[in-house]
Amino acid sequence: MRKTRAYVAAATLLVAFQPAVAEDKSAVVSWETLSKVSVTRQKDRYVPEFSKEIVALDKREVKLKGFMMPLEVGLTQKRFLLIAQPPECAFCMPGSPEQMAEVLAKVPVKLPSDAIIVSGTFSLLRDDSGGLLYRLTEAVVVNR
Repeated sequence: MRKTRAYVAAATLLVAFQPAVAEDKSAVVSWETLSKVSVTRQKDRYVPEFSKEIVALDKREVKLKGFMMPLEVGLTQKRFLLIAQPPECAFCMPGSPEQMAEVLAKVPVKLPSDAIIVSGTFSLLRDDSGGLLYRLTEAVVVNR
């Protein structure tokens, strides 16, 4: 009986704590969340349709965790792609558009060897000629 009460109390605390976690501004947005996009054909072009969850992130400060894919030669980058998986080849595209975001950093970022967390203003790209869906501007690398 005591164990049952303890489990019920723990479950109640977990349910009560869950909304606070969902609203945590310091949380990293997952690539799984960003994959909730589909593409539809409108006349002579294809247009992304973002989930409500993704639309809610537009023009807001978010954090993304991923791997830097440089777009120019150099040990520091001010504009780069942040990708979900580590790059296997320097000349290969890292995945589909929902698995990457263009990053425009405030200051040049030193090329890391591991995953990084980047914080910046998140924007949805509804008509990007390069096929990108997401962009972070005024971005900075953060430790957590």
